[in-house]
Amino acid sequence: MSDLPSDSFAARYATEGFGIAHLPYGSFSTSDSDTRLGVRIGEHVVALTDLVSRDSDLFPLVDQPNLDALLTSDRPTWDRLRADLQSVLSSAADAERIASAAHPLAEVALHMPFTVADYVDFYGNEFHAANVGRIFRPEQPPLLPNWKHLPVGYHGRAGTIVASGTDVRRPHGLRPEADGVPSYGPSRRLDIEAEMGFVLGSPVPDGRVPLSEADNHVFGLTLTNDWSARDIQAYEYVPLGPNLGKSFATSISPWITPLAALDAVRVAPPARDTPLADYLDDAAERPWSFDVTFEVVLNGDVVANPPFASTYWTAAQMLAHMTVNGASLRAGDFFAGGTISGPEKNQRGSFLELTWGGEEPVALSDGSSFTFLRDGDEVTLRAEAAAEDGSTIRFGECTGRIVESPTD
Repeated sequence: MSDLPSDSFAARYATEGFGIAHLPYGSFSTSDSDTRLGVRIGEHVVALTDLVSRDSDLFPLVDQPNLDALLTSDRPTWDRLRADLQSVLSSAADAERIASAAHPLAEVALHMPFTVADYVDFYGNEFHAANVGRIFRPEQPPLLPNWKHLPVGYHGRAGTIVASGTDVRRPHGLRPEADGVPSYGPSRRLDIEAEMGFVLGSPVPDGRVPLSEADNHVFGLTLTNDWSARDIQAYEYVPLGPNLGKSFATSISPWITPLAALDAVRVAPPARDTPLADYLDDAAERPWSFDVTFEVVLNGDVVANPPFASTYWTAAQMLAHMTVNGASLRAGDFFAGGTISGPEKNQRGSFLELTWGGEEPVALSDGSSFTFLRDGDEVTLRAEAAAEDGSTIRFGECTGRIVESPTD
C-alpha cells in the first residue's frame, strides 16, 4: 500500500507478493517454541498472538497451533481479524515490537495450516476434462453427458493431504497390461495435477449451501498438487472412479491466502453453453472465477502456465453441489477445483496432457526429456494474481519430490 508509513513493519519487511494486501495464514514452530498460528509478511512470519490484543474476543481463536478454531467462526469474524492485522502491521508505533517478535522463514518449520475434515476433488476444467477424455476414451466424445450439467467430483482421502515439502513415495497398485492381465508394482505413469484448493469454515450441519452463501464459507485458497498414478487410475476408475491412483498423496501450500485478498481478480467464469439446474445457475451471482496464473516447475524448469480463470465450474458451484444433498459442511472441509488447463499446449496442468499420454516427451534445459515423473523429480507449483492496491499476490509455493517406494 503506497500510503503505508515508511517506518511501519509492513513497509519495512514486505516483499513483492507478500505485502499488507496479502497476509496469508500458516502454522509454524521454532526450535524453542510450540506450533503457532502465524501470518506472513515478506520473508517473515509473526504469531497472531503477538498481533492481537489479549483482551480481544479474537484472541482465543488465534491462540492456536493452526486455523482450526478460526474456521469454526464466520465471515464477519474473519474480516474483522484481517482488518485488525492490516491496521497493526501498518502502524509505525507497533513496528519495533512486531519486529522483535517476527521470525525469518528460514528459521522456522512450517506445518499443515489446518486439520482436513473431508476432502472432495472436482473435475471442473473443460480443457483438462476434454483432453483426458480424448486420451483415455479416443473412440467416444471427450466429455461425458453429465459434465456440462454438474461439477463432477469424487470424495477423496483427507488423511494423505500433506504440506508442501513432504516427499511423495511412488505408489504401488495394479497396472493394465497389453495382454489384459494386470501386473502389480510401482506406478510407471506418475503424474501431477495443478489445482487450486479451497478451505472451508463456518459449519452448516444440515448442508445445502446456496451459491449466494459461498462467500460466508470459503475461508481461503491454497495451491494444490493432486498427485496421480495414471496407470493405476486407468485400471481402477471404471465404474466408480479414482481410488488408489489418487489417495496416496495430495500436497498443499503451507500458506492459506484469504478469500478477501483476491477481490480484485474475481472474474466471470467461461460462458455457459448448457442450461443449469437452479441450484447451480450462477448468472445473477457475484463472479466466482479468479484471474490467477500458475507456473508448473519441474526440476527448476517452467514447463506449463495454466490459467485458473479458464476453469468452467466455480468454487461456489462446487460448494453448492457438494452440500445440496444435505451433506454437512464442517470447519476444515476442503475441496480442490480440478486440474487447471487452457487451450494452448503450454497451459496444460498435468503431464498426462503435456505429453499426450506419454507419446510426446517434453524436453528440459538439462538435455533430458520426460513423460511421467521419475524418482528424484521435484515439482513446484507457483501462482500470482493482482492485489486491489496494484501490488502482486504470490501464493505460497507447493513443492513435492518423488522418492522410491520400499520394495515389496
